[in-house]
Parts: sequence; structure tokens; C-alpha cells
Amino acid sequence: MKTPKTAPEVKRPWEISADEIAAILAGSHANPFAALGVHQAGDGFAARCFIPGAEEVTAMTLDGTAVGDLKQLHPDGFFAGPVKLTKQQPVRYRARRGDAEWAVTDPYSFGPVLGPMDDYYVREGSHLRLFDKMGAHWIKHEGAQGIHFAVWAPNAQRVSVVGDFNNWDGRRHVMRFRSGAGIWEIFAPDVPTGVPYKFEIRGRDGVLLPLKADPFARRSELRPKTASVTAPELLQDWDDEAHLKHWRETDKRRQPISIYEVHAGSWQLRQDGTFLSWDELANTLIPYVVDMGFTHIEFLPITEHPYDPSWGYQTTGLYAPSARFGEPEGFARFVNGCHKVGIGVILDWVPAHFPTDEHGLGWFDGTALYEHEDPRKGFHPDWNTAIYNFGRTEVLSYLVNNALYWAEKFHLDGLRVDAVASMLYLDYSRKHGEWIPNEYGGNENLEAVRFLQDMNTRIYAEHPGVMTIAEESTSWPKVSQPVHEGGLGFGFKWNMGFMHDTLSYMKREPVHRQFHHNELTFGLLYAYSENFVLPLSHDEVVHGKGSLIAKMPGDDWQKFANLRAYYAFMWGYPGKKLLFMGQEFAQWSEWSEATSLDWNLLQYRMHEGMRRLVRDLNFTYRSKPALHARDCEGEGFEWLIADDQENSVFAWLRKAPGQKPVAVITNFTPVYRENYAIRLPLEGRWREVLNTDADIYGGSGKGNGGRVQAVNAGGTIAATITLPPLATIMLEPET
Repeated sequence: MKTPKTAPEVKRPWEISADEIAAILAGSHANPFAALGVHQAGDGFAARCFIPGAEEVTAMTLDGTAVGDLKQLHPDGFFAGPVKLTKQQPVRYRARRGDAEWAVTDPYSFGPVLGPMDDYYVREGSHLRLFDKMGAHWIKHEGAQGIHFAVWAPNAQRVSVVGDFNNWDGRRHVMRFRSGAGIWEIFAPDVPTGVPYKFEIRGRDGVLLPLKADPFARRSELRPKTASVTAPELLQDWDDEAHLKHWRETDKRRQPISIYEVHAGSWQLRQDGTFLSWDELANTLIPYVVDMGFTHIEFLPITEHPYDPSWGYQTTGLYAPSARFGEPEGFARFVNGCHKVGIGVILDWVPAHFPTDEHGLGWFDGTALYEHEDPRKGFHPDWNTAIYNFGRTEVLSYLVNNALYWAEKFHLDGLRVDAVASMLYLDYSRKHGEWIPNEYGGNENLEAVRFLQDMNTRIYAEHPGVMTIAEESTSWPKVSQPVHEGGLGFGFKWNMGFMHDTLSYMKREPVHRQFHHNELTFGLLYAYSENFVLPLSHDEVVHGKGSLIAKMPGDDWQKFANLRAYYAFMWGYPGKKLLFMGQEFAQWSEWSEATSLDWNLLQYRMHEGMRRLVRDLNFTYRSKPALHARDCEGEGFEWLIADDQENSVFAWLRKAPGQKPVAVITNFTPVYRENYAIRLPLEGRWREVLNTDADIYGGSGKGNGGRVQAVNAGGTIAATITLPPLATIMLEPET
């Protein structure tokens, strides 16, 4: 007689295999959305969830209606069971353990937020609103409020978002993979704003990587912490339409632009040595800049960065204003405050490289994602940083969208692009054999060229009031020419040659300057090859270079006189102006990011005199169209004296159609010269509109009594003038 076989246990439709449960508990399930949440089960629906610590779970609709008690299938917190629903919909669970009870809204019961068109535009590289789709956004989705997370990690085996809201447990919010775009996303209901988070990524080899900050994070923790922070959408009541309209409708090349370059962390500090907030900076910096007559503030990078001495140039969060100065809303208020009083704000922007901190972009999904895998293309020997892979569509989109983001969300007036030369040349700071030629065998980085052209084309099309400025230290042609004419498309370029040559000249003892006269005349041979900004930037007052006043030769009086003459020479020279903070009052010490400027120096006559001079130079430059309206066009300049090297005297005329000309005359020796003859274009009296040797600036008070007379002698119009020692004067006709 045969023993009857035991009938096999029938698997209920809401159950899943032990292997799948084990994979969920281990965080290794290939697609948890297929296992967790609400699913069709036979003729009805079932819910499955993973809630660590729970002993009992009841499923509910979002309005709180109980639809079924779930059965514990694993003591670590896996539950499943039928639910009384008529359709697949989001659910919430009431979890209990002993006397404790808490609610959990199931992220796996929600559908995706991104759609097929997002995938298409991402693949194509034409998505211009990635900053509204990627990162972390507080939204309402399918009846629930929460945070939508999205991150690009195409080669990851698994990506989870972790944070305080899930005890940093990577098994709790494993993201949905959109294979068409390489993007992982999840809607995390009930997650509030203001909480830290990172991405937990398992590489294609299954190895768990260091937790990564969000590349699109709009807010970050204060260093030394490195997490991203969920943030609400930026809300700012903008009062700047008149300001934006002005810059949209004007030719920036013909406008006065005088830029005050600022490191936000050291312009001023609180008494306890901590950083000022954006609101505190607004109360002090904005009125100061208005009073000084500058037209723009240019900030060294204020995007999030881990290391203070990098000054922001090694940023790990291109979309997040640094937490050093408060929340992003504070920066928006600062920009709005600037615009209300007519001050533009320019951001120093760094697409040239990024640091290799483990929480940053480096080997983001276990592969060289944002950078090149080959260090000959992907590593900067100068800064020990990684180089963006400009040939990758998604990387270009990330950077171009970032430029658009600052212009749209924060109403920025400009982007000064750092280290452009390092982007343009494949052999930048590299020896033979340490770089890979382009497809034509040359050293030009054609991918970087296309990126810069695309970035400039996009930003000028979307935000015509914005200007882009290149820090480009070589003679690369057409940096500030339109893309359709073969240029890179920048609005302006820093004139590094002017800075180098003029400082080289000014450091020399006046007795030797006659032998280096060409250092000041040579620049006019190329002054109109680009739309130039003349920069006396932070780079000239760090790393042992000393301050500008310390570079000047002679005793203290001569140092101040030299610098005053130099400033006026520069403000009268064709090109827009840029001066780094502290140099307007001749700070003696070299700049340090760790300390405040030496504001106490303003109690001394010579330093206060220097500040007054820079203030008057700004207002003179702005009020005299001849000094700015043809800054970038050769018709606005005419040499009056270019060859008096024996006396180290330079003179020229600045002109603009329909405007009074301005004569700029500089004596770069300490010799007081009377009866110096100079040709002028018009007869009659000329008014001395500025004299750097004036007593109010700390000078000796020598000059022309405020007037000179130009007379016609034999068909030549000339004036006999007095040249103060180590001084620049400016003259304009009275009528």
C-alpha cells in the first residue's frame, strides 16, 4: 500500500519568494518596485512593504481608511497581504511595535515623476530645465506631499537615497532606474525640506561606494559636513525689472562697467570671527559698493565647497550657494537688494575642474562618469583635480543647465568663467607624452570649445541681459566674438596682458622706467582685438605676491603716489575695470581668506585718500561717456604722447561720438614738470577733472589750478601744463 503524497502548499497571490524577500532585506533586489508597493494579486490587489522595527502593519489609503492588515513574512520587517482596493493606488501603513505606533507612506506605491520626454531630451542633450527635474524637489504627487529625488548614475547596479528620514538605511528608498536616460528616481512621500541626504550607490561590480552628495543639490550642509539638504523651491519677490530691462536692452560694451571683486568670506567678519550672512553682507557691502561707485560686484565662487583655502574654486556643489553664508534664499535677497540700487552681481563660475573629494563627482557611479577615465585627459596636474568630460552629452547638459540656473533662479548679471585656457588646451601644464592630441593631431580641446560655444549661445539666447566673461590667459582668437563668426561667444575677456605688463612696469624704480616704455604702449596694439576687462584681481595679491601697494617702489609717499597714478592710468585706459577688495584703500598685507580686510587703515590719511580716489575714478568713468562708451572700439582712443620715454610720460585722448573728449596724462617719475607742452584737439580752456596728486587723495597738491589753456599756434593746438610728480591728470574742454 503506497503512502499518499502531501499536497504542496499553495502560494497565496500576495506572497513572493523567500529569495526576493532576502534580496529586499539585503538591499540587492534588482527592481524593488516590482516587489514592493501595491500590485495586482489574482482578482484583487495586494500590498507589500519593508518597515524595519515593525511587528504589525495595517495598510490604509492616503485619507486614512484601513484596507487590510498585512502578515509578517520576515521578522526583520517584511509584510504582505491582500488589501481592499478597487485600483492600484498609493497607500500608507500604520506600523506598531509594542506601545509605539507610527505612519509610513509607501514610496513604492507611487508611479514615476519623470516621463519619456524627459528621457528623450536628456539623451539628446537639449533639456534646458534639468534643474527642475534632477536633484531633490518638494512636490505634490498622486495626492501626497514629499520629495522627488533624481540622479544620473547609468552604470550603477543600485542607487538609494539615504538621510535622516530613513535612518540612512539604503534598503528603504531604493530608486527606480530609467534605463533610457541612465537616471534613477524616487518620490519619497512625507520627507520634509531642510533634512540632509546623500545617495548610496552600489557600482556595477556590486561594491558599495562612499556616500555621494547630490550633483544637483540646491542646498548643502555647512562644512565639514558634506550632505546635501532638501530645499523648497526658491521663492523671492523680485523688485528688479528696471535693472534687468536696462541690461537686456543696452550694448554692454558701451556701458560703464567697474567691478568690485569680493571674497564673501573675508570682506568682513563678525567680531567672533565667523562669516557674515547674506543679509548682514547686504546691510554693509551693498551700501559700500554704491558709495564707491562700482557698477558690479563679482564674487569669488560662492557655490558649495569643502575647503576654505580653495576660495571656492574647488566646488562640489555647483547648484548650491555655500552654507557658510546661510540659506539660498539669503543670496537671492542679496541679489535683489543689489539690483534695487543698480548694482549687478557676477558669479565666478568654475566648469574647468572639480575636486576629487569622495562625496563629490569623482567616479560617481563607480565609473569615470563626469570625468575622463584616462588621466591624460581627466586630471589637472596643477590643482590635483578632475577635468569634466566635455565630450559627454550629459556632462555638457549638467554644466549648461547650471549656467542657466543661476541666471534664471538668482537673476545673476554675469558669469566670469575661470581657467578657460586650461579648458582650451589639451597640453595645458603637461609635458610631451602626458596628453592626447585631438582628432586632427592638435592640442586644441575641441570638445571644450564646443561646450563653451554652446554655453554662451544658450545663455545669451535665454537671458540676453547676462554677460559672460572669460579668464583666458593666452592669445586664443575670438574669445569674445560671436559663435556664428567662429568665436567662443563670450561677452568679454580678461586682459591678462595689460595686468602683467603694467604691473611689471610699475614695480620698477622710476629711473629705470624709460627703458621699459613699451610695456605700457604695447597693449594698444591689441586693445581692440577682444572686448576686454582690465583685471587687478585676487590672483595678484596672494601666494607671496604681496598687495598692490607693496609692489610699488620707493618710500611710502612714492608707493602711494605710484599706485594712485596707476589706478587713474587704468581707469583712463580702454576696457572695463576690475579691482579686488582691499586694494581700493591700499591694504598693505597680502590677502588671506582667513581674516577680514584691514578696515582700520581707513583712519589714516593716505589710505582714506586712496579710497576717495578710487571712488572719484569710478564716478568720473561713469559720468564721462568718452571714458567708457567706446571702451571696446578703436575710434575711442587717440595717442597724444606715446614716445616720451625719457620722461616716462604717456598721454592719450578718449572719445565718444557727440561727447566731450577726455585727455589722460600720466607722469610716471617723481619729477615735477612745469611748462610741459601737449597737443590737444580743441582750443580754449580745459578743466582738470581729476588729479591724483590732489591733497584730498594724499598727494602733494601740485597741479594746474583746475584749468589749462589750449591755443592755436601755427595750426597746431597745444597747451602748456604742469605735470605733478608720479601722477595722472584728466582734462576735458569746458565747452
